[in-house]
Amino acid sequence: MGHLDHAAFGWLTPVLSYAMACIGAALGLRCTVRALAATGRTRRNWLLTAASALGTGIWTMHFVAMLGFGVTGTEIRYNVPLTILSLVVAVVVVGAGVFAVGYGRDRGRALALGGLTTGLGVASMHYLGMAALRLHGQVHYDPVLVALSVVIAVVAATAALWAGLNIKSPIAVAGASLVMGGAVSSMHYTGMIAVSVTVTPSPVTLPGATAMQFIFPLAVGLGSYLFLTSAFVALSPTADEREASASAQQPLESLSR
Repeated sequence: MGHLDHAAFGWLTPVLSYAMACIGAALGLRCTVRALAATGRTRRNWLLTAASALGTGIWTMHFVAMLGFGVTGTEIRYNVPLTILSLVVAVVVVGAGVFAVGYGRDRGRALALGGLTTGLGVASMHYLGMAALRLHGQVHYDPVLVALSVVIAVVAATAALWAGLNIKSPIAVAGASLVMGGAVSSMHYTGMIAVSVTVTPSPVTLPGATAMQFIFPLAVGLGSYLFLTSAFVALSPTADEREASASAQQPLESLSR
């Protein structure tokens, strides 16, 4: 069995990946709050932004953490199409859960369905990303720990969607996002503890791209997207602010007449 290192750069990758998960969760929850206060096309657009933020944040968390992953006795490369597919799965399935909550008439049923769908999407993204690993050897999984990681993903997703439905204030959203970030990170590292590798040394060059060639620049790009979208959401007026602005303009309009 090859020795697995989950933090080749020390605390850098775990802390940075947790930060990415928290930012994605905070942005997704804030957009969900905005969506539930809106109607029509505006609600749809906020839900799309929430789905992309949550999906991107979770994916970035996973692969930033994977930058610190190593196995003694073999190099590691990534299958590019499978890695990109894992990102698409994260955004699409998380989006399905967010829309179930955003448009569900029965809040309890919508929350259960959305949490299950989103949690399974997070787990699918994780293990699809792991399937993209290319190394000299064979990867094995502990089924009990794999099942536990899926349960954590479903519970975390359900809690996040519940927070989107019930928590309105920015401070409460920030606190919920810290908890959600911790839950997503726990799911990831539980899934990674389930991994063992039987190394088969070989001089053959592995196919695919190294983490620094592909994962690092993609993670930086997606992280930049999260920060820019966070700035946009922070600067966008809320429904209450728009109503207050409209109310303030009405007396001015009547005076000008």
